[in-house]
Amino acid sequence: MNKITIFGRPGCGYCSRAKQLCEIKQFEFKYIDIWEEGISKEDLAKTIGHPVDTVPQIFHGKDHIGGFTEFDAFVQENG
Repeated sequence: MNKITIFGRPGCGYCSRAKQLCEIKQFEFKYIDIWEEGISKEDLAKTIGHPVDTVPQIFHGKDHIGGFTEFDAFVQENG
């Protein structure tokens, strides 16, 4: 499986849950703190191709999965 990339921020419960799910499933993942890295929601929107209102925003390789709910469904299908 390609690496999972999670764009999140401190204090975000769904970001923490996404990281925990990766750890439980033993997926290779990278967590990027958007505040620490200076990444805005507008920056994420340019990468994804549509407006972003929430985090986490999760990618499988270069493919955008979505937020935690979509990631959870992705894991159930592929995990």
